[in-house]
Amino acid sequence: MLIMMGLMFAVFYFLLIRPQQKRAKDHQNMVNALKKGDQVLTRGGIFGTVSGVQDNVVTLEVQEKVRLRVHRGYIESKVDASKPGKGGAPATTE
Repeated sequence: MLIMMGLMFAVFYFLLIRPQQKRAKDHQNMVNALKKGDQVLTRGGIFGTVSGVQDNVVTLEVQEKVRLRVHRGYIESKVDASKPGKGGAPATTE
């Protein structure tokens, strides 16, 4: 019975806990590496370009002369502006 419980814990660890820890570590590394000029997506769905980085605050320029201050933890991912539609910034219709 004890062996079965250990086996169950090992399965849960390798299938659930370890991948989640890896994703969290990758996200933390990405957030720590943010620099001016990076294009990002926030958890709220706002696309912007990093115009400033302070301790826990990132300033995003979402439009010309429109800046938002966002907590670093709410940056979801970096986006590739050269690929509109698939993970990149939305295509503009100007």
